[in-house]
Amino acid sequence: MARKSPLIRRKPRIVQIGGRPFVSEGLPERMWDDFYHRALTVSWPVFFGLATSVFLTFNAIFAMIYQVDPHGIANQFPKGLAGAFFFSVETLATVGYGDMHPQSIYTHVVATSEIILGMGNIAVVTGLIFARFSRPQAKILFGKHPIVRTIEGKQTLMLRAANMRLNLIAQASAQLHLLRRYQSPEGFQLRRIEDLKLVRDHHPIFVLSWNVMHVIDEDSPLYGISHESLEDSEATLLLTIEGIDETTSQSMMARHQWSIKEVRWNHRYLDLVRRDENGLNVIDYTIFDDVLPIDEESQDAV
Repeated sequence: MARKSPLIRRKPRIVQIGGRPFVSEGLPERMWDDFYHRALTVSWPVFFGLATSVFLTFNAIFAMIYQVDPHGIANQFPKGLAGAFFFSVETLATVGYGDMHPQSIYTHVVATSEIILGMGNIAVVTGLIFARFSRPQAKILFGKHPIVRTIEGKQTLMLRAANMRLNLIAQASAQLHLLRRYQSPEGFQLRRIEDLKLVRDHHPIFVLSWNVMHVIDEDSPLYGISHESLEDSEATLLLTIEGIDETTSQSMMARHQWSIKEVRWNHRYLDLVRRDENGLNVIDYTIFDDVLPIDEESQDAV
């Protein structure tokens, strides 16, 4: 009967959904499960720290193996484990200074094994570094508060997003979803995901900002639902923006979620664009998150 890899219990992990923390417990995993994903998601200091630790440990192990034959390395300096460690580093890095070199069959065999294993190790680390650098990352700024206001006589949900790189994101598309807790007439509870239709779900030239809008009409899942009932159902808004970065020609995706408590009803965004004294259009991102009640518009107009 085949033996299975040892299982460990994953440490509890906190996942934020709509501003509410969910703690996961009891997920089993094998020791080396999802190694590639972990290597891509850890921070750069942790990644280089782990890579350095593996490199030093690898050479320390081979240094001890070399020491089985104390006279197998010619011109070993310093003598002992330290000299074997430096010889291992030179062998693994294929530096070959010419001072220390194998002088016995045993040491040649060990050096050959180290080079074979070391080449694979270097290839893996190099591939991971390339994957981390080449992985496309969106730089999309999302407004802190969605707003609900009347536009053309209809209540409209609006969410603000901006391209922080100020380059062209081609074929940009947006999807908006409502997540909330739902209880069926039979008492069965589940989390329902509902699509919110957008006024415009594509942006041909997403360079600066984008006001994503959903009209709350008779076809909207938000129609006729009070703010209080949405809070009771732990409603969350989830906005996803996808597109192609013109600079790298790579697909990119950004996602953000808001708790219904972060929605500001009967508010408006401040206008980002203003003209300076030279007649130039200035986009002020310092007020990107600012919202004002509609009834104060006449007093604080920009």
